[in-house]
Amino acid sequence: MSATILDGNRIAGEIRAEVAAEVKALSSAGIRPGLAVVLVGHNPASEIYVRGKVKSCEEVGIYSEKLTPVDSITTEELLELVEDLNRRDDIDGILVQLPLPAQVDAKKILMAVDPAKDVDGFHPVNVGFLSTQRPGLVPCTPAGIMEILKRSNIPLASQEAVVVGRSDIVGKPIAMLLINANATVTVCHSKTRDLPGVCRRADILVAAIGRAGMITPDFVKPGATVIDVGMNKVTERAEFDRLFAGNAKREETFRTKGSTLVGDVHPQVAAVAGAITPVPGGVGPLTIAMLMANTVRAAKLRRSQLLATNN
Repeated sequence: MSATILDGNRIAGEIRAEVAAEVKALSSAGIRPGLAVVLVGHNPASEIYVRGKVKSCEEVGIYSEKLTPVDSITTEELLELVEDLNRRDDIDGILVQLPLPAQVDAKKILMAVDPAKDVDGFHPVNVGFLSTQRPGLVPCTPAGIMEILKRSNIPLASQEAVVVGRSDIVGKPIAMLLINANATVTVCHSKTRDLPGVCRRADILVAAIGRAGMITPDFVKPGATVIDVGMNKVTERAEFDRLFAGNAKREETFRTKGSTLVGDVHPQVAAVAGAITPVPGGVGPLTIAMLMANTVRAAKLRRSQLLATNN
């Protein structure tokens, strides 16, 4: 029996429609949420991400502004730009696209973003709000994973969840969100003893380790829900054969493009899992949808007094 595919594109579409309705409601109260995206230099991958973010803003009615300082910018100059955005009342969300050039102190820049406008949810203040269950802004990918689970009616309370990966961007925040949802959570990493054995305990397995097809069927309890956060480009033939041997559709893509995408979960896991997110089309689409939702949330949290007086 093959796993149920958890369609991230469909869920992201639902969220974007809800966000567009919220933006419309806010505009009748005289509020238009605004997002500023700071893109330093010319990293091709970052340019594609930013284009997607600006396009999504247009689609849901959020005001967006793209700032593109030169890649020779200093930490001090970029701090000034961030401080200026912090002061602007028409900007509710500030997103500094990573990676930043080597001469810029990225940690200093991210710390300078006003926590109330930190739509990435990376600021220690928002991390603290998440861990103490106070209203704040949650990182977009983990927030998107929770939406996939909830909207697919996957039970969370009392379930055993295993998170493979401990990054500040995905691993730690998704572990905290699952704890807050009353799951029992284990976080694994490169130093975990008997990783397959620990993963096999999971009712919900979240793979966010950044290694192509590392989670094989022997890591997965039959019937478990598997969330694949990985996005890895496969360019070598031997690696392709390990992951996609006999898959005619992928073979065609690989032959014409010279590469194909795979998550951290081996495609064969679909034969063991009860439900699984595909790559592409699983967790990825939710990240931008949740950025839109976070921008609206930031606007509402920042202007809650104004909204209360209007009601």
